[in-house]
Amino acid sequence: MASTRPSGSGSWVEIVVPARNEEGRLPRGLDALCRKAAALPLPATILVADSASTDTTAAIVSGWPAGPVPVRLLRCERPGKGYAVRAGLLATQAPFVGYCDADMATDLGALDVALALLATGSQVVIGSRALAESVVEARHHVTRRLGAAVFRALARQVVPESTDTQCGFKFFSGPVVRAAALPLRTTGFAFDVELLANCQRLGATLSEIPVNWRDVPGSRFSVTRHSAAAFRDVAAIRRRQRAGHDVIPAAQPVPAMVTTT
Repeated sequence: MASTRPSGSGSWVEIVVPARNEEGRLPRGLDALCRKAAALPLPATILVADSASTDTTAAIVSGWPAGPVPVRLLRCERPGKGYAVRAGLLATQAPFVGYCDADMATDLGALDVALALLATGSQVVIGSRALAESVVEARHHVTRRLGAAVFRALARQVVPESTDTQCGFKFFSGPVVRAAALPLRTTGFAFDVELLANCQRLGATLSEIPVNWRDVPGSRFSVTRHSAAAFRDVAAIRRRQRAGHDVIPAAQPVPAMVTTT
């Protein structure tokens, strides 16, 4: 176990939820996450990293009713899922830290497995839809499936041990992921690849777990708008890796926490 001391808030687990214009899906997802977190054997806190939303996402979090699981809001003034997750991870203090998507596409039962592995010494636990034991309900167009296959092949050049870098369910030793997130440059959807590679540079090994995953309508990822940038980002990560740039200057400062509920 990387740490035996909870965060200053008393939480042992902090869960980051990146959200951009998620007023339609966030209430249901956040409610499900709160109920699951309240049932965990360790006290937990949820941190919603609002990625420059232009809808009522921030207001939903600010007005979230008080309960056994604190819900906090972190405002990010610029968009980018990678930027939001980085900001959220660096705002944590808990021994165990993770993130999951606002749609809760990954069944939250995986939380029990992830935390059990972290408690016994694992440092990086990631959900994988590619494992034989995983149950995946997807309705993606053939073009997106083909693009995903090509992306996975490229990502494996950077993180060979991972079969699915893009599943939005990842949990870590807090000290390890904060150190890995600090130099993170990738602000878009390919940030997971760089984050996992940084964890490995720190000596962490990856543990993959099967998940139950369902395709939830309303994904923020668009094949036409985001694919090219994601491929460019992976190529850039690979170039830096080949050049031996193990220490990368931090790209952006960390936003300040503005709301606590």
